[in-house]
Amino acid sequence: MTWLITGGAGYIGAHVVRAMTEAGERTVVYDDLSTGIAERVPDGVPLVVGSVLDGERVRRALTDHEVTGVVHLAAKKQVGESVDLPLHYYRENVEGLRVLLEAVTDARVPSFVFSSSAAVYGMTDVELVTEETPCAPMSPYGETKLAGEWLVRATGRATGLSTASLRYFNVAGAAAPELADTGVFNLIPMVFEKLTQGQAPRIFGDDYPTPDGTCVRDYIHVVDLAEAHVAAARALQASPGRDLTLNIGRGRAPPSAR
Repeated sequence: MTWLITGGAGYIGAHVVRAMTEAGERTVVYDDLSTGIAERVPDGVPLVVGSVLDGERVRRALTDHEVTGVVHLAAKKQVGESVDLPLHYYRENVEGLRVLLEAVTDARVPSFVFSSSAAVYGMTDVELVTEETPCAPMSPYGETKLAGEWLVRATGRATGLSTASLRYFNVAGAAAPELADTGVFNLIPMVFEKLTQGQAPRIFGDDYPTPDGTCVRDYIHVVDLAEAHVAAARALQASPGRDLTLNIGRGRAPPSAR
């Protein structure tokens, strides 16, 4: 198998590339480098620079590297930004996915793993969110991820493409310093930025039903998340025609929040 990892030079993508290669899978990175960092791509792993909106470039990458599976992580992901720029988010996340799936099906690639998000659930009123929890996204970002799941599933049913949609919860950590999250809008970097400046981190919310009134979230280490991609990819390989939708989290709050 050769897996094309879109967004493979990004924070999560680079960890997925590392996990896949360490598991013995051949990988190719496809990234427009708008937020990705080329130096994250391991030596020996080809890097194709391009947008998923460029169907011809995607097709060439699929055929040139004899790709047999795709892990699609390339997307815009800032919730607040999506509220201000909904058309941009729908173009990048939904139209980009449509173009990619068209190229994938034309090339008869058999397996497709889609990077979704727990943002598809919106603000739930249950203690434990499962895959059966109703989806009610509260931002254009979450909407694009849910629409992406629908598009992936419909394509699989129509063409026989094996698909998996992975709904990430809150991702943190790094396998190595060079793979660290550089996103300024993610909680862990924001906390350490304040601590480095000698300031107290800002915490929003004081009326949640928790011991101190602050929000409790489900965090998963990025290495565990990357290994979940390997497991999903291999599940599709082992059982063609599968349609999986899976939450990727720990299912419980951090110990300090209990």
